[in-house]
Amino acid sequence: MPPHTAARFLPAGRLFVLGIMSGTSIDSVDYALCSIDGARVGLEKLWQAQFPRRLRNRLHAAANGQATSHETSQLHHDLGRFYAEEAAQGMGRLRLDVAGLHGQTIFHHPAKPPATFQLGEPAYLVERLRVPVVSNFRAADLAAGGQGAPLATLFHRVVFGQKGEHVCVNNLGGISNVTSIDWRRQSQPRLLAFDTGPGNMLIDLAIRYFTQGRRTFDEDGAWARRGRVSEKLLARYLEHSFFFRRPPKSTGREEFGESFFKNALSEARRFRLSRFDVVATLTELTARSLVLNYRLHLKRAPGRVVLAGGGALNPVLADRIRGLLQRWEPGLQLRTCDRLGWPVQSVEPAAFALLAYYRLRDWPANFPSTTGAMRSVKLGQISEP
Repeated sequence: MPPHTAARFLPAGRLFVLGIMSGTSIDSVDYALCSIDGARVGLEKLWQAQFPRRLRNRLHAAANGQATSHETSQLHHDLGRFYAEEAAQGMGRLRLDVAGLHGQTIFHHPAKPPATFQLGEPAYLVERLRVPVVSNFRAADLAAGGQGAPLATLFHRVVFGQKGEHVCVNNLGGISNVTSIDWRRQSQPRLLAFDTGPGNMLIDLAIRYFTQGRRTFDEDGAWARRGRVSEKLLARYLEHSFFFRRPPKSTGREEFGESFFKNALSEARRFRLSRFDVVATLTELTARSLVLNYRLHLKRAPGRVVLAGGGALNPVLADRIRGLLQRWEPGLQLRTCDRLGWPVQSVEPAAFALLAYYRLRDWPANFPSTTGAMRSVKLGQISEP
């Protein structure tokens, strides 16, 4: 008997796949409608839905371990309904064959015994969109001995890999992660992917704290630009063991979230730093930890770095990353992914659209060399209408 999978009901050739992603920053949901035919991926439509303040606060509480099991269960369904409503409004009458839902991570612990959990019940998307929905992407890799992350490697290779070049794709979401695609001397690229540490998370936490929630991010890097970096505190932060841990590795709020920020805030008070100094120091930490990871864990410097994610829109952060990388490799080029036809907020949801496509085609989609899994596995569970 053929396997019971929605792939049997899908047409051959090009499919229209909706990718849905809300990252560790817990501020909004990105939706990317993609047309996919094998290794050809195109962006058809991109939109974003901001979390209502109450829903955002509940998600933060759950991610910080401050929600009961009853509250978390209710939130799982409330978030599923939110995903579905915003997806249906954005899709309108556009064609759709399948959707890929990453969900909202509230816990990610890749060390033994490993566990990861993403909120957002997919049944509501199935009901509203009337197409198969692929979700819970990380569990299969975790069960196979991997970190369950990073999973955007496949998309990065397909869309940004170039024969004859060494390209790094760096997503600056709440957490920063890099995919190194070295295709200079071999028929197939040498891949390495891992989290480098904090992306926007600590900066966003600082902005929310100092503005009592009126602002959620450092728009145009304005606060960082007004502050002075505390080199003493920065030197201490850069001794964090995660930066020196060899890949495969992944991290999250557990290491670079509220607990880290509370400690940083206490130290900043002792050093009499202004609120702008705190944001400047955390911005510099993001840039320097990223480059430190490159220098420690990549065999050679890339020729080009592509920045994606919300942090790519922060000019202070992007300029510091560029300056530090070019100090290491003077000829290195840095550009944001929007210059290559992919808006900075599109890469993560589009990556999960591609993973959903692979799952519906019954193709494995993880790279054991990057996640640490024992074997290649099919990622995601399918919910059918």
